[in-house]
Amino acid sequence: MISETDTAVIGAGPYGLSVAAHLHHRRADFRVFGRPLDTWRTAMPRGMYLKSDGFASNLSAPEPGATLADYCLERGLPYHPTDEPVPLETFVDYGLDFQRRYVPDLDERTVTSVVRNGRGFRLALDDGEELRAKQVVVAAGITHFASMPQLVDGLPPELVSHSSTHRDLERFEGQQVTVIGAGASAVNLAVWLARAGARSRLVTRAPSVHFSSPPTGGRRGLLARLHKPGSGLGPGWRSRASCDAPDLFRLVPARWRPEIVRRHLGPSSAWHLKEPFESSVEVITSRSLQRVTAVDDGVRIVLASADGRPPLTLESDHVICATGYRADLQRLGFLDPALRSEVRALAKTPVLSRHFESSVPGLYFLGLSAAVSFGPMMRFMFGDSFAARRITQDLVRCAA
Repeated sequence: MISETDTAVIGAGPYGLSVAAHLHHRRADFRVFGRPLDTWRTAMPRGMYLKSDGFASNLSAPEPGATLADYCLERGLPYHPTDEPVPLETFVDYGLDFQRRYVPDLDERTVTSVVRNGRGFRLALDDGEELRAKQVVVAAGITHFASMPQLVDGLPPELVSHSSTHRDLERFEGQQVTVIGAGASAVNLAVWLARAGARSRLVTRAPSVHFSSPPTGGRRGLLARLHKPGSGLGPGWRSRASCDAPDLFRLVPARWRPEIVRRHLGPSSAWHLKEPFESSVEVITSRSLQRVTAVDDGVRIVLASADGRPPLTLESDHVICATGYRADLQRLGFLDPALRSEVRALAKTPVLSRHFESSVPGLYFLGLSAAVSFGPMMRFMFGDSFAARRITQDLVRCAA
């Protein structure tokens, strides 16, 4: 027997759980698959803090009482919408509690295959079970899209790895570890490597490492708010527009959108990391990778300079590439190749309707995969409320 459902949601991160919570509230016929908050539980260093403010770190449910603030208040945990950094462990516990309350029927099995089946889809699970769905929502986590420099292709993971593969850093105690990058992941890793007893080094092409401004402890003045209005992505008119009017982004010429998404909010880290970073991490700026090779005792790194200085050669026991994530439809291996080829794409990401539906009827995409269609907000958790409300309305209508 092959089971059937109106909607299958693939992924149980903030976007997948938020959609599922709204579908559950609407008493829709749906199934949701995946380990809850798997990326947050397995691909981020233990002990780190979220880059996003507390008010921008919520999962979305239509009922009251579902925010991070509500969770912290109920448990007497420290919380402030902007001035108190959110510990990763607190956020994970909040997300798991959200799942138990609002998505009680989560199926933690993995979807291994999605193929077209007439007007719908056939899904295979990791234990061999199959089901049919009229609609499929792909809310895959960012770990599908980990981006590594081509220069490290072919090097073993024991020597070179992506930042998403590291949860516990104690194994690097006493080793020289070089982090490539200058964003929040890179700085977080560099700090926590030092705390784990590693000799931590960070290499970046940028001339400096940027940090957000510390909170002032009071309400910003009118002129400051007019100059740089607040938003779920941080201060600034571009961020505010991204959050308040994501549909307007769809009017931007298609050839500009991928670069706008890529450049919006360049590398920057939370203010509270500045002191431990500057006091415990060796920093090499204005250098880019020229060559990376395996040697008997680790990795040899040759760094080029944009200003004509001679190359710099370094030795390291391990290199971690904190080089971010780039959405790529072809990286979603659970989608049948024939199905992927039917999806109209722009910059390797699906072109989506205003309801997040791709050119394949009934196939929807959320999160990073939707950023080129709806703007930078889709790169962040703050976009889950808008996306969940918009897509749920269409899923329920189409399934009726």
